[in-house]
Amino acid sequence: MAEDAFTEHRPLLFTLAYEMLGSATDAEDVLQESYLRWRVVDQATVEHPRAYLVRTVTRQALNHLRAVRARREEYVGAWLPEPIRTAPEVSDDAILAESVSMALLLVLETLNPTERAVFVLHDVFGYPHGEIAASIGKSEVGVRQIAHRARRHVHARRRRFQPDSDDTRQIVRRFLHAAATGELQALMDVLAPEVVQISDGGGKVVAAHRPITGRADVARFVLRVSRDPAVLSHVEHATYNGMPAARFLAGGALDWLLAFEIHHGRITGLYGVRNPDKLHGAEALCPLDRGGPQPWKP
Repeated sequence: MAEDAFTEHRPLLFTLAYEMLGSATDAEDVLQESYLRWRVVDQATVEHPRAYLVRTVTRQALNHLRAVRARREEYVGAWLPEPIRTAPEVSDDAILAESVSMALLLVLETLNPTERAVFVLHDVFGYPHGEIAASIGKSEVGVRQIAHRARRHVHARRRRFQPDSDDTRQIVRRFLHAAATGELQALMDVLAPEVVQISDGGGKVVAAHRPITGRADVARFVLRVSRDPAVLSHVEHATYNGMPAARFLAGGALDWLLAFEIHHGRITGLYGVRNPDKLHGAEALCPLDRGGPQPWKP
């Protein structure tokens, strides 16, 4: 029965852990730790299983996030969230789609662990300040101040984008065609002037170590990469992190992933993940659930 409750709420718990950590691998570790704790609980004392599990995952994710921060500061090259494959229906929930996007997860990475937890729990999942305070061991007044500070920080840095749709996929097709044919002007036409390209190789494969900004520089970078016929010979369209994406295969295996941030019909962000450690779990579809707030009373 304990397993049934955990299984029922697993998509919600994974979504929460992933948004707090930006890593599907770390989120799974947190869920495993939380499940082991859940198994030894006296179920008769738990009035609201979902609330209890959310609180447990929140605390475990906070502990995990504090532990991995130093590791991320030593990361070789640009760091990107571990991509997750999402169903197109995720785009129907605008808040959920944005909350798992590469753009917002990168902004959340600039918050401290407590700020990140409060922002995710309140602004994404809709939990009241008082319930969050009880979960993270802060006063309600303190949580309100943290929430205000985190929200102001995020809103000042967040980038708007269009979730995956027929329109955005058409723009991706135009981009890939221009890259494959070497048409510089056609490529420039689909890129926004302020476009940013970020590559994550983790020091394990060849990738740009720093973000590339501006339409001209990004276009030249894309065409340089695309000179190798093998790069664009096996491409699949998919949805990752609620965004349109292209999967590049080599020998039938995923070699790298490119997610597209699109706004007002132009590509404003390109997120290329090549680190093999971040791609090994990128094949499976990740069920996500933001749900609605319920009483936390454990």
